[in-house]
Amino acid sequence: MNLVPHTPSPADDDTALTLRCWGTRGSIPSPGPHTARYGGNTTCLEIRHGGQRLIFDAGSGIRLLSREMLSERGGPHRIFLTHFHWDHIQGFPFFAPLFTPEAELEIVAPEQAGVDARTLLAGQLGPIYFPVPFSAIGTRMSFRRPSDEAWQVGDITLRSMRVKHPSHAVGYRVDVGGRAICFIPDDELEGVGYDVGEGWRERLVDFVRGADVLIHDSMYTDAEYPSRTGWGHSTFSESLRLAEEGDVKQLLFFHHDPDRSDEELDEIVSRLRDEGMARGCAVGMEAAAEGLVLRLEAR
Repeated sequence: MNLVPHTPSPADDDTALTLRCWGTRGSIPSPGPHTARYGGNTTCLEIRHGGQRLIFDAGSGIRLLSREMLSERGGPHRIFLTHFHWDHIQGFPFFAPLFTPEAELEIVAPEQAGVDARTLLAGQLGPIYFPVPFSAIGTRMSFRRPSDEAWQVGDITLRSMRVKHPSHAVGYRVDVGGRAICFIPDDELEGVGYDVGEGWRERLVDFVRGADVLIHDSMYTDAEYPSRTGWGHSTFSESLRLAEEGDVKQLLFFHHDPDRSDEELDEIVSRLRDEGMARGCAVGMEAAAEGLVLRLEAR
C-alpha cells in the first residue's frame, strides 16, 4: 500500500476510497524550510468516495482545501471536528464555502462542557478574535453531535469514539466498500486521569481493528514523553503498538510536533520501520505528509 502524490479529479469519484492530507502538524502552523516536505499546516483530512467528500478537522490546512472547492456549488459539505483546540479549528473562518449563500454545510462535533458547536464557533468568529461576524456567514449550516452508534452518509458508515485528550475529543472511523480509515489526531494512549470509562483500551483496539489506514497522534519520541505526560499526546512507538494490536494495515504517524524537522521525522520513521521488520511487524508505516494521497480500491 503506497502513498503517492496525486491530485484528485472528478474521475476519482467512483467506488474507491480516497484520503488526502491537507494539514498534518500539531499545536501551531510551522511553515519553513525545515518542515516543507511533511508540511506546516495544522490538522485537516479529506476523505472522498462516490461523489461524497468528508472533511475532518478545520486546522489551517482547510483553507487550501476550500480554495479547490470554490468551483463546486451547493454541497452539501460536511466537516467532522474531533474537538475545539485551536490547531483543529483555526482554519474554519477561512473556509471559503462559509460565505457562499447557495452552499449547505453540516458540522459534526462533540459538545464541550455542555456548550454546543454552534455557540463555540460563533465565539471564534466574535469581534475579539475575527473581523467578520458569525452573522455574515451565508451558507446554510446544520449541526449534530457524533455518536458511538454507527450512522450513515450515503453508503459510508461512520462511528466515533471518545479518546484521551484534554477537553472532549473524539476519533472517527469511516467504513465503505470493505475498506476502513480511522482518524485519531489527538490521543494520549498511556495517559491517566481521563474520563473515558472502564475498558477504554480494549474498546479502542476494537475501534481500529482491521483498518486499512490508521492516522494517529504521534507527537513525541519515547525520550520526550516523560516530560510531557498529561499534555494529551502519544509517542510514535505507542501508535505503532496500537496498530499492531488492532491488526491495522497502514499507520500514518500524525500531529507532528511544530519543532520536528523533516529530517528528524525521516530518522524516527526509518528506525521504527527497521525495528519492526526485525521482529516481523506487518504494519506499514509512514509519517503523514501534507499533499499525499492514498487511494483504496473497493474490495
